[in-house]
Amino acid sequence: MRGWPVTLTEPDLLDAPVGLRPVRVKDASVWRETRMRNAAWLRPWEPTNPETPLYQTSLGPYVAMARTMRREARQGQTLPWVVDYAGTFAGQLTVGSIVWGSARSAQVGYWVDQAVAGRGVVPTALAMAVDHCFFVVGLHRIEATIRPENVASRRVVEKLGFREEGIRRRSLHIDGTWRDHLCYALTAEDVQDGLLPRWRSAVSAARSRAS
Repeated sequence: MRGWPVTLTEPDLLDAPVGLRPVRVKDASVWRETRMRNAAWLRPWEPTNPETPLYQTSLGPYVAMARTMRREARQGQTLPWVVDYAGTFAGQLTVGSIVWGSARSAQVGYWVDQAVAGRGVVPTALAMAVDHCFFVVGLHRIEATIRPENVASRRVVEKLGFREEGIRRRSLHIDGTWRDHLCYALTAEDVQDGLLPRWRSAVSAARSRAS
């Protein structure tokens, strides 16, 4: 797939650098530690398999997931990134369910360590990912589906200008049952000058108002 593997960085926008780098199998230990520490924070919003527990203490589930993601990336089906903040593992952002042909669409999902939530890390990472997908990879549309109750995650996409396009009833199994999700989307025409420059301007404006 064009534009993969790739590492993206935004060194100056926030109080510490934000980066995206490909998921690695050797991230297993830090991934497990972060997920276990954030279990209560993530559980209400994480997709689950009705037959499989989300949080496990062994490294096996992560290793299997990472290998699957890396294989799918080579096949042009997904772009699986680790979110890096201040040189530290801070979460994941995955552009998946990629459809080529006449659609050129994908879905994005993300999670972040609660310790760095609210600092602009996820909007910055998502803006970098969207620009890379539109202007390098060649996608045309990116969707994010989010539970209506997940105000923090909705704020991420709303800050970046994603359109709300309606509700999908009982579309994903989350925290023990099937949940409704709001669909948000952007197309390449919506951000012809880039999403990251737009986000930089919004951050600068907010800092000016606060000073």
